[in-house]
Order: sequence, then C-alpha cells, then structure tokens
Amino acid sequence: MESNQQCYCCSGKPFVDCCQPIVTLKKEASTAEELMRSRYTAYALINATYIINTTHPKTRHFHSKKAILQWAKENTWQRLEVISSEESRVVFKAHFMDRDGNVCVHYEDSLFEMLGGKWYYVSGTFSE
Repeated sequence: MESNQQCYCCSGKPFVDCCQPIVTLKKEASTAEELMRSRYTAYALINATYIINTTHPKTRHFHSKKAILQWAKENTWQRLEVISSEESRVVFKAHFMDRDGNVCVHYEDSLFEMLGGKWYYVSGTFSE
C-alpha cells in the first residue's frame, strides 16, 4: 500500500495518518466517530478480530467473529458517509457491493460507550 493512499473511511486523510494507527493498535480512537471510521476500515481490510475487540464487552456475545469475517469478505466496501456524529452516537451509511454485484447501503444509527479510557461500539439501529 502506498503511504499517500487515502483512508478507506473517506475522511480525506491518508490511511497512515487516519485509521491505520488505530486498526493496528498503535493508538486508541479518541472519539466515537474515529472508532466507527476505524471499524469501517477494518471491514474493508477484513479484520474481524478488530471488530470483535472494539465491540463493548456487554454486547460482544451478540456478535460472531465468523459471521463478521464472512460479511467482510463477501462485500466490496466502496465508501463511508457520516450523516451525523455526536459524543457517543454516529449515524452513517456504508456503501458496498455484495457478492452478486448489487450496490447496497448499510444505514446505521450506532451507539458507543467509553469504558476504561477506550471507546467501544455498543449497538446499532438499522434503516433501509
């Protein structure tokens, strides 16, 4: 990967200055939005371990690493659109192409919580 490649999360920043340090655990996400962007990037990179590890311990048992891995692999992640961002809530659209070539949008209103100085994904409400 080129060092000036734009980040998968569509922040407009280079990957090395945006989500890479967070996904590779060199730094913590400082906001809920940063965590959400890094989680989108982890889907694009097919990094299910990161997705599971950044899911809040109280809701982690609702998620399957195998299912996350399968969903990440089956889709081509095209772009992320942040609709709104508050301290612990981020509304976003993740645009992707499924394995059949259909263009799809995952529209989510997601909640995050700080625990032990780290942000975690708690849950999300999905819209069509």
